[in-house]
Amino acid sequence: MSVPHPSSTSAETPTPTLRWEGDHTGRLWMIDQTLLPTELKEIELGSVEAVWEAIKALRVRGAPAIGVAAAYGVVIGLQAVADAPREQFDAKLKETVDYLATSRPTAVNLFWALERMSQFAADRPEEASTKLLPKLLEEARRIELEDREMCAAIGRHGAELLADGSGVLTHCNAGGLATAGDGTALSVIFAAAASGKQLQVYADETRPLLQGARLTSWELMQRNVPVTVICDSMAGWVMKEGRVQAVVTGADRIAGNGDAANKIGTYSVALLAKEHGIPFYVAAPSSTFDLSLSSGEEIPIEERDPLEITNGMGRQTAPDGAHVYNPAFDVTPAKYIAAIITERGLIRPVNEQNVREHLAD
Repeated sequence: MSVPHPSSTSAETPTPTLRWEGDHTGRLWMIDQTLLPTELKEIELGSVEAVWEAIKALRVRGAPAIGVAAAYGVVIGLQAVADAPREQFDAKLKETVDYLATSRPTAVNLFWALERMSQFAADRPEEASTKLLPKLLEEARRIELEDREMCAAIGRHGAELLADGSGVLTHCNAGGLATAGDGTALSVIFAAAASGKQLQVYADETRPLLQGARLTSWELMQRNVPVTVICDSMAGWVMKEGRVQAVVTGADRIAGNGDAANKIGTYSVALLAKEHGIPFYVAAPSSTFDLSLSSGEEIPIEERDPLEITNGMGRQTAPDGAHVYNPAFDVTPAKYIAAIITERGLIRPVNEQNVREHLAD
């Protein structure tokens, strides 16, 4: 069955975060998010090494978008063996998947998408390489299409949680730039705004790489949703002033008990929300759950280059030789999460039993 191209765009529609151009011999294009908000530029990726670098360097980021990029990266990695015997094709598939899996450790969607592509091929052992590669491209496109649909469903389910006239705080970027659709956390905000609700969004700057200031505010302004950028350290005071009635963030991996890993600083926001009696919501697709982990203590946390802190804003901001600790993520315990919003609905209250029942087929 042919899968429709999910990324077709026109002059009237926004530039998609990722798009595949051509047939199975084609290329992956994506917005280079390291250049936003001052420059909107697409880059062409024609090698698996380029896809790996784009994920590692955060040219593409956000758990769902990383998964989509990895799926297309598998296709690119197999183009050189499209006419090879199946044994050679399968060896190259394993090599490509193993390589892409080393790009970033925390976002579970990366490993989910790679496993899905591997399993797709394993389920068709008699298929010739020449026929299997186009079908793998269709599977990658299907992953992208499903992500778009999941984003829309998350938005529909989450919009009911936001009251008209409320202030909503979000941390990092969980919008269209982080997914193939409208995002996770931002899809909730976009859907609420589309229903006529008037919202005021507060976007944490999200240091050290400023995804909130650079990306979230840019996306919201593109959609005419009122947004105010604040430093991460201002969140508690803004809550105390009564400006915030709800917090919505995304997640990169959620353990079986509902503990959720997200961009560093999210845990602090959850604690502040709890202290001020503000509901803290996590929006994420079912593919972000890792039921093999019993709690968030088992989630691997990526530690990134110290230069992101010491030289992250165009100038050196710490002395030479200063010791730096730079975890990219933290984990919010389930007890601080009022609800998890997925494409299937709400998990509330958040506990292991409800998580597993929610995700059961």
